[in-house]
Amino acid sequence: MVKAGSRTLRLSNLDKVLYPDGTTKGEIIAYYSRIAPLLLPHLLDRPVTFVRYPNGVHGQKFFQKNTDASAPEWLPTVELRSGGSRRGVDADEIVRYPLIHELAALVWAANLAALELHVPQWTVTEGARNPPDRLVFDLDPGPGTTIVHCCRVAERLYEVLTADGLLPVATTSGSKGLQVYAGIETTSPQAPSAYAKAIAVAFEQDTPKEVTATMAKARREGRVFIDWSQNNPAKTTIAPYSLRGRDEPTVATPVTWDEVRTCRRPEQLTFTADEVLERVSGVGDLFVPVDQDKAPLPG
Repeated sequence: MVKAGSRTLRLSNLDKVLYPDGTTKGEIIAYYSRIAPLLLPHLLDRPVTFVRYPNGVHGQKFFQKNTDASAPEWLPTVELRSGGSRRGVDADEIVRYPLIHELAALVWAANLAALELHVPQWTVTEGARNPPDRLVFDLDPGPGTTIVHCCRVAERLYEVLTADGLLPVATTSGSKGLQVYAGIETTSPQAPSAYAKAIAVAFEQDTPKEVTATMAKARREGRVFIDWSQNNPAKTTIAPYSLRGRDEPTVATPVTWDEVRTCRRPEQLTFTADEVLERVSGVGDLFVPVDQDKAPLPG
C-alpha cells in the first residue's frame, strides 16, 4: 500500500520490466508521480483514453476508454457518446471515461501500465462537452523524413499562426513527430478542423514535395504529413508529458521555439522520462500558454 496525496493505493508488480532498457512499472509510477504537478493541469476536465501495455511495450497493447469496475470509487468519470472515431465503434455507444484530476488517479493509471494518456481538444463541464479550446497540428514524418523536417514545417506554422493572433506552442510527440498547439476560443466544434485543414492544404500546394495534407500513406514518402484531423471532436492526441510505448521511455515534451529552429538531428528533440524530469526543473512548464493564453480562432 502506498500514499498518493490523500489516498491509499495498492500497487502490484512494481519490478515488472515494461521497456527493453529495463525500465520497470515502479519507475513508471515514480515518473508520473514526479511530473504530476505539470501534467495534471493539462488533463483537467478532459476525458482520458489509456493505451495500456500490461506485458511491456513489445507485448500486446490496447486502448481503453471505458472505466471498468475495478476503478476506485473516488475516481471521477464522465459518460459521453463515443463519437465513433474508430472503425467499428458505434457512434451511439455510451462510454464512461475516466477524469484524471489528482495524483492518486495518475498513480492508479500507471499501475495499470497505462503508459500513454490521450485527450481530446475539449473539456467537459457537468457531463457535457465544451467547445474546443485547443488547436493542434500533428506533424508526422513520412518515410525518408524525421522530426528535423517537421521542425521546418513547424517554423512555417509559427509564422502563420502568430500572424493570425494565436500563440503557438511546440511539443514533441514522444514518438517520431512534432505537434504545434495553440489555445483558442470558438463556439464551433467543426471550426478548428476547417481552419487547420485550410492551412495544411495551402502548405501542400506551396511545397508539394515537402508536405502533404492527405492521410494516404502512399503520399507520405519524403514528406511531412500535417494531420489537421486531430481537431475532430471525436479524436484524441497524446497528452503533454505522457510517456510513449516506444523502445525507450520517451515522453511527449514541450519545447522552445529556439529548440525547434536549431534542431538539425532527431536526438536533439528526443527526451526520456529522466531527462524530462531534469529538464522541467530548469525550464518549467512550456505548455502553460496553451491553457492560459487563448485567442479567438480566425475565420
